[in-house]
Amino acid sequence: MNSVTNVLIVGVGGQGVILASEILAEAALKIGLDVKKSEVHGMAQRGGAVSSHVRFGSEVHSPLIGVGDADVILAFEALEALRWAHCANRDATILVNDMRLVPPTAFASKGTKYPDDPFAELEKLGRRAIKIPADEVSRELGNVRLANTILLGSLSQRLEIPVTVWLETIEARVPKKTIALNREAFERGRAFLQ
Repeated sequence: MNSVTNVLIVGVGGQGVILASEILAEAALKIGLDVKKSEVHGMAQRGGAVSSHVRFGSEVHSPLIGVGDADVILAFEALEALRWAHCANRDATILVNDMRLVPPTAFASKGTKYPDDPFAELEKLGRRAIKIPADEVSRELGNVRLANTILLGSLSQRLEIPVTVWLETIEARVPKKTIALNREAFERGRAFLQ
């Protein structure tokens, strides 16, 4: 692991971006790392964009990830991956929930349209994104709120945090009646990057 790992988590209000960043930060703390976290809720309650910066390592001085410094971008929605791609470093992993959820405020004032293929646009920028069908799998599992746990499972394959720590942290944060489903969702997410 680098001295500091930078993970940018982005999405739309209501998708679980903040919970995912809290789980990541807690998991990193549990293995003894220094952690700094910052988030922007914006118009989250109205479906607006949400971002969370999580930085961890032996010593972290600032919670914010600079342009070109993100080691991983975890995007809960495809356009948000495209909007934040400039923050990825040259070797970054961009994990993207393969879904389209247009934030109502994103294009209202500018008359801009949602790109036909955000993944093709990422490639034009020289960024390779890995599609994770988190929404599709969460529907298969019978609970659409599992998408963030599926994405965390995929993220876990790119970070040096033990699986047991991830699961322990997730189980402490989700409703008890959903622990088994969240464990399965996490493992399904991990399987996409094995």
